[in-house]
Amino acid sequence: MRILSQVVQDERTARMALSMLVEPDDAVTGRLLGELGAIELFRLAEGESAVPGFSTVDAQVWRAQFQRSDARTLEQNIVGAERAGISTLIPGDKEWPSALDDLGYRRPYVLWTRGTTSFLARPLNDLVTITGARASTSYGEHVAGQFASDLASSERIIVAGGAYGIDGAAHRAALASGGDTIAVMANGVDRMYPMGHRELLEQVAGLGLLVSEVPPGAVPTRHRFIARTRLMAALSTATVIVEAGARSGSMRVAEHAQELGRTVGAVPGPVTSAPSVGPHRLLRDKECAVITNAADLYCALETRDVESGSAACLLTPERTVSSAREVRQL
Repeated sequence: MRILSQVVQDERTARMALSMLVEPDDAVTGRLLGELGAIELFRLAEGESAVPGFSTVDAQVWRAQFQRSDARTLEQNIVGAERAGISTLIPGDKEWPSALDDLGYRRPYVLWTRGTTSFLARPLNDLVTITGARASTSYGEHVAGQFASDLASSERIIVAGGAYGIDGAAHRAALASGGDTIAVMANGVDRMYPMGHRELLEQVAGLGLLVSEVPPGAVPTRHRFIARTRLMAALSTATVIVEAGARSGSMRVAEHAQELGRTVGAVPGPVTSAPSVGPHRLLRDKECAVITNAADLYCALETRDVESGSAACLLTPERTVSSAREVRQL
């Protein structure tokens, strides 16, 4: 009978297998992965030696995660993903987004992708996250769409979560303007969720990029939605919250972005509007820029870079290089 460590012959397959066995955003597993590498981590999981930093009971609980699947099933799942044309990126790959390394031990084990992975190799300043309420207003969707369109026309890549409301408006506007967009999923990239966005997400897969840290076939869960927020924040130079309730997942994206030293902007709305409670709270309580158009974001980024003494090229609305899609169509 084969054991798990016999399936994982290299770092890539080991990380693929790890994402199939252990839930994302597990800092404990991330620490061991960083210290040992994925292959040695599997050997440790199947052994009986002490786990560094763990009590005996904690080690047993951690090892139990690796007993949920047999080696044959795991191997079939890995082969199935490869046959389905789903790609993977791991640290060290040319197109691995180095911005995710800022997450430390909470960095993804692997990224599963469908689409143009070269987007992830673009400079951090080229990516902007736009997110917000699922139950958005027509005002919020209009602002998100205009903002995404203006940024995409200036060769920015729009990052969002593929959800109803603000995220969907941002993806649609980016595609409609001939720009590029990335959907960060809380489920496998072979599953179109939400189902009402199936056509939109297939367009993103064909013209942009779908990316997830959970394997093909994985369904969205509350934990996976929460875990995804750190990726949406880390991938971009800035996060803009258009509309969000006080306890919205979008507010978590903003919190992670601030922790990572990224720029955070919020769009003001009517004081009577429930979906504007989140942005107003950010503007009141946090170091957050007021965003009413793309120019406001450029100013916020320039201010940040000047204050930090950064010599990086600043975002400017005058940048008019043709989009990556236009180049592909030539």
